[in-house]
Amino acid sequence: MAPLLVLSISFVLLFVLGRLGVKHLASWVTCLRYALAAMFLLTASAHWGSRRPELVAMVPPALPSPELLVTATGVLEVAGAAALLVPRLAPWAAMGLTLLLLAMFPANVHAARAGLTIGGSPVTPLVPRTLMQIGFIAATVAVAIGARRGNRNP
Repeated sequence: MAPLLVLSISFVLLFVLGRLGVKHLASWVTCLRYALAAMFLLTASAHWGSRRPELVAMVPPALPSPELLVTATGVLEVAGAAALLVPRLAPWAAMGLTLLLLAMFPANVHAARAGLTIGGSPVTPLVPRTLMQIGFIAATVAVAIGARRGNRNP
């Protein structure tokens, strides 16, 4: 739930700042790029923090090297977040992050079905998690399309 809150709150704050005259934030695409970057930096931080063992447990048993997969996805999230901040790279970063979200979704399914916890709380149940994932993917696709069309600030 924290990633959804970070994405939503940061987007609204940035969008309002844009409407209040912060020229660099005049485009909704720029605001969404920055909000997604914040969200992915938050989620990436868990890959090396105290929640790392819980993320490793989320990796479906059929996949090899859960520790390596958690590290790799964390690195990709950081790289994607950084690339979202560069207008020319943003469409590519957004599409890469879309693919990453799709690739990581089975871990969310496994975690929900196995009744795992993160930070001492049960993971988000499958239906709400699926809806959130659709929202995250919609945001990354919107950035990819919007940034390619030039609806961004240089």
